[in-house]
Amino acid sequence: MGNKPKIAMYWGSACGGCEVSLANVHEALLIIDANFEFVFCPCLVDTKYTDIENMAEGEILITFYNGALRNSENEQMAHLLRKKSKIIIAYGACSKDGGIPALANFHSKEEIYNTIYLNNPSIDNPYSVIPKTVTTVEEGDLYLPEFWDTVKSLDQVIDVDYYMPGCPPEPHQLVKVLNIFLSDEPLPPKGSYLGVGKTTVCEECRRVKTDKKITKFYRNWQIIPDATTCLLEQGLLCMGLATCGGCGGACPEANMPCTGCYGAPQGGSDQGAKMISALGSVIDIAPLKELPESEIPNYIDAILKDIPDLAGTFYKYSLAKSLVNRRVK
Repeated sequence: MGNKPKIAMYWGSACGGCEVSLANVHEALLIIDANFEFVFCPCLVDTKYTDIENMAEGEILITFYNGALRNSENEQMAHLLRKKSKIIIAYGACSKDGGIPALANFHSKEEIYNTIYLNNPSIDNPYSVIPKTVTTVEEGDLYLPEFWDTVKSLDQVIDVDYYMPGCPPEPHQLVKVLNIFLSDEPLPPKGSYLGVGKTTVCEECRRVKTDKKITKFYRNWQIIPDATTCLLEQGLLCMGLATCGGCGGACPEANMPCTGCYGAPQGGSDQGAKMISALGSVIDIAPLKELPESEIPNYIDAILKDIPDLAGTFYKYSLAKSLVNRRVK
């Protein structure tokens, strides 16, 4: 037991899907257990924070940190696990790019509290109580983490060795990555994406692609797309052009457009900007030749108005790592 390399998985600001991806390795969990010692995983192992604090520096071989950093506890654990781990892997979209929690960066802490605790039709809060970091009761002081104004990705707080994209990463990818560390092969360069492809979802997708000439966008519920033609060419906003591959084009295979959960391809800096740039090249501009110059903006606006949530569409998983990572105050 004591000679096996130690691994950990921490749950930050996330939905729990990354832990489900661990459980979904099924019988491979027995192989993982035979080769590694799980020393910290809040949903599986009853390890206390003090147990981690008492470990030697670098005693944990790998920590898979999933979830964005939303509060002071997430930050504290990130620093602690960085100190105790040889390798930190940002596991999943939230850790890698901020994920869906980072969409809260369109609002301030005060606006979020007001919506959740004060101006909410499902809440009975006559005294307008909101969470505080310290609450004194008869038995003593009760403490809550400090809620941050800005959601961050893991590498905006600590040094990260590797990244595993996905919401969540696929179970077979987790097994594949653990096998990398069991083999005698040299480790990938620091900063590499692990378990995924080197191209985009669009490159992996098996749908038929032709010269795109888009004149209208549809929301998913408005049409039933055919099963073979590129979804973007059918007017569905598919993020595959700007999204790291490795999933095998799973969503387009199921007749649903890619939503971008793997984030930008490795080396890409801003997923949303890449997608916006791509759309600029696929909108059909042929009718512009027949329009007076004054009508050109109206033509473009008429096409874009069918995308009801531009920011939430282009930055659904990656707002924290975008060029403008929150609403300017």
